Amino acid sequence: MASNFWTSTHYKELKDPEEINVVHPLDAQRGISLEDFKLIKLHMSNYISKLAQHIKIRQRVVATAVTYMRRVYTRKSLTEYEPRLVAPTCLYLACKAEESVVHAKILVFYIKKLYADEKFRYEIKDILEMEMKVLEALNFYLVVFHPYRSLPEYLQDSGLNDTSMTHLTWGLVKNIAMEILDFYENHRMFTEERVHAAFNKLATSP
Repeated sequence: MASNFWTSTHYKELKDPEEINVVHPLDAQRGISLEDFKLIKLHMSNYISKLAQHIKIRQRVVATAVTYMRRVYTRKSLTEYEPRLVAPTCLYLACKAEESVVHAKILVFYIKKLYADEKFRYEIKDILEMEMKVLEALNFYLVVFHPYRSLPEYLQDSGLNDTSMTHLTWGLVKNIAMEILDFYENHRMFTEERVHAAFNKLATSP
């Protein structure tokens, strides 16, 4: 994996907001608006986080999985790449990339435990098949830089690497992560019906 962010594929893959928030033509044909697109991605980010909490996966892996999912949908449509399958597949792939391997059968077990909706209930073979599609959509670029990796170096370069400062800084990073997750959860509570409506558009013929 690359050790320098500025020469990494992560840097090369960075996109401007106007490139990210674009509805794919196939999705637009089904009536998916930009708001629908954002809501589905937000809902799936929350899904990844919820699934990871039950499996007890590190926050860094969750961040990588969400990054993968968002990258996939800069190139592929929601119509072709079912979000309810892409999300757990991205988590499965992120576990491998971040050396926190979780077997697909464990993912499937918790998906079935958490969701009664048949639309979420995929099997091991579905995740393994989607894994290859996700890899291709990502151009096999799996390196994702997070503050978890660069923060100690930043503190050392700044001469602030004493124990108390390290604990304080890591605490800030974890608090920010929790605030983001709380935002996802609170946003989900207020937008559940709108998310379902967006998914229903994907299920209908154009």
